[in-house]
Order: sequence, then C-alpha cells, then structure tokens
Amino acid sequence: MMTTRQALGDASIASVDTPSELEEGGLGLSPTMAALKRARKHHGLKIGFGILLVMAVFALFAPWLAPHDPYLQNLSLRMLPPVWTEGGNWEYLLGTDHLGRDYLSRLIHGARISMTIGLGAASIGAVIGVTLGLIAGYFGGWIDQAVNFLVTCQLAVPSLLLIMALVFVIGQSVTVVIFVIGATHWVFYLVVTRSATLRLRELDFVAAANAMGCSKFQIAVREVLPNLVNQIMVIFTLEVAVAILNEATLSFLGLGIPSPLPSWGLMIAEGKTAMFFQPWLVILPGIALFILVIAINLLGDGVRDVTVTNRRN
Repeated sequence: MMTTRQALGDASIASVDTPSELEEGGLGLSPTMAALKRARKHHGLKIGFGILLVMAVFALFAPWLAPHDPYLQNLSLRMLPPVWTEGGNWEYLLGTDHLGRDYLSRLIHGARISMTIGLGAASIGAVIGVTLGLIAGYFGGWIDQAVNFLVTCQLAVPSLLLIMALVFVIGQSVTVVIFVIGATHWVFYLVVTRSATLRLRELDFVAAANAMGCSKFQIAVREVLPNLVNQIMVIFTLEVAVAILNEATLSFLGLGIPSPLPSWGLMIAEGKTAMFFQPWLVILPGIALFILVIAINLLGDGVRDVTVTNRRN
C-alpha cells in the first residue's frame, strides 16, 4: 500500500518540467534566444518585417530597379493610365503623371525618401527624448522639474502647426524636414525613458554599482540605459510611422518635400486635381503609404510582444 510520503514524492517528481518542456515554453533559454523563439511564432512581426524588407530593397536599389528616370518629363505622354486599364501600355506599368513622368519610378524613389525621413526623424527624436528622460529620471529634483516643464510646453503646442511654421521659416528641403520632425517628436521617448529610469534606479544592481564607486554618469549610461533598449525600440518603430505620415502631410500641404522630388504626399497633392478622372494618381501613392505605415506598426507591435521578458508561450 502506497504511503502518503510516497504519493507526495511521486507528485513532486511529476510536477517537475523536463528539459524539453522547458525549451518548448521558452524557459532555460537566454533572453535573446527566447525572444527569437517568440519572434518566429509571431505572424504580425513576420508580415511587417517582410513588407519592410521588400520596401527597403526597393529604396536602396531604386536607381537600378526603377524602369525610367523619375524626373524625366514628356508632355506627349502625360496622364497615361495604368496597364490594366484601357489606353495603358507595358512600358509605363502604372501610367504617367501630369508632366509625363513614369509613375512607377516615382513611387519607387518615393519609398527611399519616405524611409529616409522616417528613420532620420525618429533617430533625432530618440537622441533628444532618451537623453532628457534618462537625466530626469535618474537625477530627479530640479532637473526633473525642468524637463517636465519642457514636456508641458511641447504638448501645449500642436506639433503639426509647429512643424509647418518651422519649415516655412527655414525653407523646404529633405534635411530640414528630417530635423524639424525629429526635433518635435521626442515626448514619448522622454516619458517612457523617465518612468523606466525611476524604477530601475531603485534596483539592487544600481546600488551595487554605486557602492563600487561608479560615477552617476557611468551608472546611467552603463547600467540603466542598456535596460531601456526594448522600450526604446518599440517607441522608435512607432515614431518612424508617425514621421512618415507627418512628411506626407507636409508635402500634401506644399510645405514638405519640394518638387520635383518624388514624395508620396506630394504625388497625392499633384494628383488631387484630376482624382475624379484619373483616380489612380491619388490611389497608388495612398496605397503605398498605407502599406508602409501598417508594416511598421505590425513590426512595432511584434517587437513589443517578443521583448516582454515575462511572457511565456
């Protein structure tokens, strides 16, 4: 007859996870390997990454992939429809615009401009916001109060109106648009970085570094900042999408990328006068903009999901 001790012992042995079970659940792996394991199972992340990879290839190799010069004008071929409609031809797959420029070539080169502005502006915002958030969260006191005052001032001014005013005063160019959008989109970086730093500075590893004689700068940069990478990556992906939409909005309003550069927002603005007769002039760059932004958002959501350290499959 089985004793109570034997029954409890068998139950405890049965409750212990085997190495294979631990590996299937993502336990027993390094944080990097566990995140990669979750990433392989995250469909949204794979879809977003795949779309972005394709668009990145088009953006990087635009001069070789574009069938025509995106700046070459031919008024005798203006307003050609896409190949699938009546009057279209295979030499100009997506037709031409009001100046006879190949629309497919301009869309491909437009991907380069949109991704450059998105990455550049998000990087500038990250540098400003993470720096201010790390300083405010770690040092606190009057520094934290001063940074919070800057955030309040920034939130009190509509960002789009501020961007429009700065671009109008400084002048239109790709560089100006990148710096202006980046300099006005750092608040989310700051808020997330500050709140995470306030929590991290109270943990034991920070106290240990302080006891070892490390300076505050060393602790903030070497101990606290590496633990903020996951949160910064998520905010970065979302801010890239926001920057791309802001650039398209500015170009549509005539205050963004100057003509004849192929910006998707500018292409929509140029095609709006003929949208009832040639709707593809507006629909095609709108679809490209939608696909790029939704891919970035899918990637950002996926990065957020797979970098949660306490998540188990």
